[in-house]
Amino acid sequence: MTRVIPLTDARRPPAPAVKAPHVSPTGLLADTRGRTLRDLRISVTDRCNFRCVYCMPKDVFGRDYPFLPHGELLTFEEITRLVRTFKAHGVEKIRLTGGEPLLRRNLEHLVAMLAQIEGLDLTLTTNGSALAAKASELKAAGLKRITVSLDSLDDQVFRAMNDVDFPVARVLSGIDAAAHAGLSPVKINMVVKRGVNEHEILPMARRFKGSGHILRFIEFMDVGHTNGWRMDDVVPSAEVLRIIDRELPLEPIDPNYSGEVAERWRYVDGSGEIGVISSVTQAFCSDCTRARLATDGKLYTCLFATTGYDLRAMLRDGRSDAEIGSYIAAIWLQRADRYSEIRSENTVALPKIEMSYIGG
Repeated sequence: MTRVIPLTDARRPPAPAVKAPHVSPTGLLADTRGRTLRDLRISVTDRCNFRCVYCMPKDVFGRDYPFLPHGELLTFEEITRLVRTFKAHGVEKIRLTGGEPLLRRNLEHLVAMLAQIEGLDLTLTTNGSALAAKASELKAAGLKRITVSLDSLDDQVFRAMNDVDFPVARVLSGIDAAAHAGLSPVKINMVVKRGVNEHEILPMARRFKGSGHILRFIEFMDVGHTNGWRMDDVVPSAEVLRIIDRELPLEPIDPNYSGEVAERWRYVDGSGEIGVISSVTQAFCSDCTRARLATDGKLYTCLFATTGYDLRAMLRDGRSDAEIGSYIAAIWLQRADRYSEIRSENTVALPKIEMSYIGG
């Protein structure tokens, strides 16, 4: 059973008091709803070279936007130390995100450091803009899998959505390079926003059917407070499935593991699978096992969080691994997040942390 050290030091970020650890039947830490800690998403930079309308709109993230100075980012050594601590609490999967993670200089060095930790599923999510040049290095460093964000095959639509006039052909080249390097199957995420790119659902399905890649459709979410989210802009996953199934018949398949975000479907003719991520219309809070480590070392227990816990302060204050591990345990044990289940006009208006800061 995990021992919890009292959180009494005034220099330490505040965390709710914990009476006693709650462990799952498997012996792992469990939060107030019985959810274990299995996945950690790490934002390695808050910067991105795209200005996607649903994530980092240009009217907010302009030329003068105050991104974090390098000294406030966690170092690779600090990230690796924290990952070892999280692994001791049951984390099995690490996903590197951003911003755009491939903008972090020498990221392959971090990948190599994390790859030395046994028993981790190490993955990365990217916009694909630098992937053609980086795929082989990432694979050689020990990256196992990769996810690429791609919202349209139509070059005009794609350029409008990334809002920096970046061509879709270069992202497709990155996907090909990742597959050639052995980072397969490549997962491809498409955020669907009504009135913007829903007409691209079927072309995307046709393009990647039979390719060996896994295409996933994501409902437009109310992450942060700068993307102008409205429920009217959401294309429900059920609608996405109907559009595809009319031409390319689908059938449901079982999840790969408990708590998997994407609902899986395969083509009846056996030519591959797709996924839908329905955090707006079909909340999956009840089995969420994910924590998020922000660029500056703050820990968040929900994608829709309003506050975080400062682990960087503990690292740089000379705290031991045992103290940091105890603090992480205390945070998880009191976790009760279920934002998507209780989403309303009031919760949508909350000043949530931006996705580019804590990772998607």
